[in-house]
Amino acid sequence: MYELIKPIVSNYDIKYYNQETILGGTELGLKSYPVFNSPYEVGDAMIDAGFNLVSLATNHTLDSGEKAVLNSRNYWNSKSNVLAVGSYSSTEERNEVHVEEANGITYTMLNYTYGTNGIRVPSGKEYLVNVWPTDTDNINNPDVDTKYQEYKNTVKEDIDRVRDKVDVLIVAMHWGVEYINMPNDEEKEIAEYLSSLGVDIVIGNHPHILQPITKIGDTIVMYSLGNFISNQYGGSNGDWNKLIGFMATLDITKTVTKDNEATMTFDNLGGELIFTKYKGNPVTTAVHSGHTVIPFSKMTDDSYLKDYERLYNKYTGVLKSLGQDLNIAPIGSRAN
Repeated sequence: MYELIKPIVSNYDIKYYNQETILGGTELGLKSYPVFNSPYEVGDAMIDAGFNLVSLATNHTLDSGEKAVLNSRNYWNSKSNVLAVGSYSSTEERNEVHVEEANGITYTMLNYTYGTNGIRVPSGKEYLVNVWPTDTDNINNPDVDTKYQEYKNTVKEDIDRVRDKVDVLIVAMHWGVEYINMPNDEEKEIAEYLSSLGVDIVIGNHPHILQPITKIGDTIVMYSLGNFISNQYGGSNGDWNKLIGFMATLDITKTVTKDNEATMTFDNLGGELIFTKYKGNPVTTAVHSGHTVIPFSKMTDDSYLKDYERLYNKYTGVLKSLGQDLNIAPIGSRAN
């Protein structure tokens, strides 16, 4: 599935992906749409592909209950070279500060989801998943604004706990409206709030299709990177939008003066458009096989995707639609 993207991932030091479905393991029984449970081998494959930073807080985190969350946490805790955030086995674990380092640059990630598909987080066990509810989330609370502010304050406390301990602070947000190419007002409001708190990079998931990349002040905001690998239907009416994603890339530079003052710069923002090719009829309730992630930089003809040049131009346009210049790998540039 990942053979063609592994060489690309290997070029980078911090390599992030969002684990959409819970890795509760086969002992709990595997489940598909709309309530999921996935095997540990999903994580094994992503780690083998080179990824070392993972967000776990999604609208599907509680799909298979507390036991699945604890199984997932045990799995990720067994992986010494991977930082997995957003879902925990205790309050103490949730509040731990994990500082990672790459080439002398320290970093960490925080992670929140807008909700859990109406499944209530067990009282007193809020650590199971970091929820930042919006006014569209079913939290069964008569005063949504008050609850929202409480969570907003918690996010600020989380950021204040780590901001001065790292050079780079990343926040992964599970937010927005599915299958919409532009961020909604809540995404924009949250992005502005995170920027005001000094977050360097905000990475969005949940819409399952691409949304723009932009900057708010000094904060890089990737509203939605689409699907990395997908079993969804994205045929002619959807223009393959659910099967096309983006592997965003950038260079981070740390400069230290003789007075030991450090400044950070973020350059060369860009990446790779990708497409999930699979075997089988592309129907809405999808049962397919032979999934492979294909970078557009590997495409030289329509054997992977018909009309690929038009689609490359279309989705490059989506990513740049808020005016951000991006260094996106050209079609066929990695053909050899």
